Amino acid sequence: MSVEKLIFEKGAPGRRASNMPAMDVPTETIEDLVPAHLLRQEEAPLPEVSEIEVVRHYTHLSQRNFGVDTGFYPLGSCTMKYNPKVNEDMAGLPGFAHIHPLQPAEQVQGAIQLVYELEQYLAEIAGMTRVTLQPSAGAHGELTGLMLIKAYHQSRGEGHRHLVLIPDNAHGTNPASATLAGYKSVELKSDKATGGVDMDHLRQILDAHANDIAAIMLTNPNTLGLFEANILEIARLVHEAGGQLYYDGANANAVMGITRPGDMGFDVVHFNLHKTCSTPHGGGGPGAGPIGVKEHLVPFLPGPLPAKDEQGRYYWQEVGPQSIGKVRANLGNFGVLVRAYTYIRSNGPDGLRHVSESAILNANYVKHGLSEDYEIYYPHICQHEFVATARRQKEESGVTAMDIAKRLLDFGMYAPTTYFPLIVPEALMIEPTETETRETLDTFIAVMKQIAEEARTNPELVKTAPHTTVVGRLDQALAARKPNLRWTPGQEVTH
Repeated sequence: MSVEKLIFEKGAPGRRASNMPAMDVPTETIEDLVPAHLLRQEEAPLPEVSEIEVVRHYTHLSQRNFGVDTGFYPLGSCTMKYNPKVNEDMAGLPGFAHIHPLQPAEQVQGAIQLVYELEQYLAEIAGMTRVTLQPSAGAHGELTGLMLIKAYHQSRGEGHRHLVLIPDNAHGTNPASATLAGYKSVELKSDKATGGVDMDHLRQILDAHANDIAAIMLTNPNTLGLFEANILEIARLVHEAGGQLYYDGANANAVMGITRPGDMGFDVVHFNLHKTCSTPHGGGGPGAGPIGVKEHLVPFLPGPLPAKDEQGRYYWQEVGPQSIGKVRANLGNFGVLVRAYTYIRSNGPDGLRHVSESAILNANYVKHGLSEDYEIYYPHICQHEFVATARRQKEESGVTAMDIAKRLLDFGMYAPTTYFPLIVPEALMIEPTETETRETLDTFIAVMKQIAEEARTNPELVKTAPHTTVVGRLDQALAARKPNLRWTPGQEVTH
């Protein structure tokens, strides 16, 4: 019998984890309630296991799951920073965890106060006038922001504006959100020398389509980890053309307390609270993507919005007729908002700036450490992340960015983002965040240098990685499109 079968196959006839009382419902009653053809004629072929086997099985499964609490997670642009456990304690308080969104305002004063103050904090951090906390995540925030922009243009009799400018290094959700909002995306080229917006290309587009421009969607710093030095000029040009500036806040971890999107000229900004404010995310949720807007867009915000009367009581303020309406039921992922509020209050203004400065320092430290073994696509001083490329390794030995990512798993580290931004061949997008120690960063650098050496001397070792994980390399395309999630008795255990 194979080792895999011994490890995976559990149980033996007669073993029980618990003793259930005898069924007290007459068989004929069951047959009256359930059609005969739906009743099982024989016992289900399930493992017969003891309690300790069940506990060990699921405990081992939980230990195989990778997360920030178990290892280094430098997932570029996803900001997988550590989530302080005080955040969980606060989100678990009965006054937050055991309330209902439809309770009367007088019964949930503390909850409304929290979101009222969180809105003010986020507005100050972003340089915006008001914020809505409804959107569930970043992409949902993008769609909401574009809907606000669309409503604004329509209110001015300029509903014909239908083009959204999106840089070629943008997050893939940007063009998707534009399409969902009824807009057409126009690709904006990057400057090959600086990595920022190609200003000549921007001027060409504006000259040709000025009356049709609805907005430009930018991340600053962009997904190459570079701050857009021409942002004030970009804002001037787009505003003169009648468009709005949308700030994709996925990369806000580099600017908190240092600069503000509103001061850069942006009209709308979304925050990924599940990135910037440390709240846990991944696997489809939970998340939160609040939207902040300048004064001229406030009338279009979804509602209701938290408010405070002269007596200090908190209530839900209804919005006016220009509102785009709710973008989701109730407020949003309230537990995530509690965690974000806790994070902001724990750090304070100086602490948030220190967070960004540390993230920038860590990214530049790692970039410098890898610069001899990996090509850095833009070697300038970066912000909170940078993009290396395995182009050299691929040309010399056939080792790809994906191979390097898989090999990292053998060292107990999660891989960086691979093959993004799309304009970088064999991209490795690395974001260490501010929460990692220098020792962790040094270990990561050493491991990456070892993999680069293996790519030169033993490329097959890297190409066939991972070697130490429970499951080896999978067909990722097949796993995503045709997942096999059901185990049947006697099925072969394969890697």
